[in-house]
Amino acid sequence: MTGNGGARGDEPARSSAGHTGLSRGTNQAGVRLYNERLVLSLIRRNGALPKAEIARQTGLSPQTITIIVNQLEGDGLLRREAPQRGRVGQPSVPYSLSPEGALSFGLKIGRRSVDLVLMDLLGRVRGKLHRTYRYPEPSDILAFLEAGLAELTAGLTEQQKMRVAGIGIASPFELWNWEHQIGAPRSVLDVWRDIDIQAEVARRTAWPVYFYNDATSACAAELMLGNANHYLDFLYIFVGSFLGGGVVLNGSLFPGRTGYAGAIAPMPIGRGGKERSYEQILKHASLYVLAERMEQAGQNPEMLWREPDNWGAIGPLLDDWISELCHSLAVVILSATSIIDFEAVIIDGGFPPDIRARIVAGVTNNLENFDQQGLVPVHLAEGQFGSDARAMGGACLPLLASFTLDREVLFKDVR
Repeated sequence: MTGNGGARGDEPARSSAGHTGLSRGTNQAGVRLYNERLVLSLIRRNGALPKAEIARQTGLSPQTITIIVNQLEGDGLLRREAPQRGRVGQPSVPYSLSPEGALSFGLKIGRRSVDLVLMDLLGRVRGKLHRTYRYPEPSDILAFLEAGLAELTAGLTEQQKMRVAGIGIASPFELWNWEHQIGAPRSVLDVWRDIDIQAEVARRTAWPVYFYNDATSACAAELMLGNANHYLDFLYIFVGSFLGGGVVLNGSLFPGRTGYAGAIAPMPIGRGGKERSYEQILKHASLYVLAERMEQAGQNPEMLWREPDNWGAIGPLLDDWISELCHSLAVVILSATSIIDFEAVIIDGGFPPDIRARIVAGVTNNLENFDQQGLVPVHLAEGQFGSDARAMGGACLPLLASFTLDREVLFKDVR
């Protein structure tokens, strides 16, 4: 039995049909493959660059860079931009990532909703499907995936289909252990315990299938496609139905020994009062807490998932939840930065941008009220993708595996 948590190996699951298309690089010598990934990662981070600048930043010879860039251009992964004139000598020709160089799918499995996105190499979402439910059932999610893949690929050419790098699944690990938060019958949760969702998806497609924790996947999206300030060491916090996050060290995603780095939710927080008792911070900092309070007040919490960009009707309950959330996240941040000297903390979640801005401001205010002697102040920043972060992070997994240096970090053996 593998279950959700057992599909975290260093290789993707594949269907019996195999995978064609973007496989040239996987058979190259290690050094050349590394250099190709280095060039692609450098251009993704810095934007269009000419060969001379790529050579300068990588330390590789101009001849080596010419061979690599020409090969990547021939593979359709890079494209030439307009020559830059106005300098002495020949015009400089910058190279950028080609949006059509690769496509990938991201499947986000959540407590109350499922999303499927089609994304290109630049991180632009080409198509998106969204469905809500009372609780996640594997059979319904697999049916949604099959129908969604058919719908999103209907408009693709055969050449574009050949450029699909794979499907990435972003889901909480061990869903069967969250009975209260999910609200599903035990019989449904037992199905999640026994099913290998990665293998089931692989049976339904010819593309490689990757599986990772949803919050870690969202962190991958922020690292790969967001992170406007180019922080090299940061803690990423995602407030969804559950609370989770990810850790980035030296510019690379760090999943930890078992893939749980940045889990955050189990962190203990004092209950207050004279009794020395503690509870998981999840009970103070997650959307399921807000949903429970809305239901108790006679409001329909489904709007949190059906209308993720419009929370204006929630009222004072929302203000109270934000206040409690900000205090809890400040505790998380102080605890984390006491262990690792993070440069920044990036906060995102399944809420509207204006709510995200309020939360970042509220956490900042809370931190000012804590004793931070002995700690270097950490930069707080907003995430870039909100409710889409986990699905986009899932779509990042095949791209990370195929085209970036992070492949060796993200897909190391964590079993």
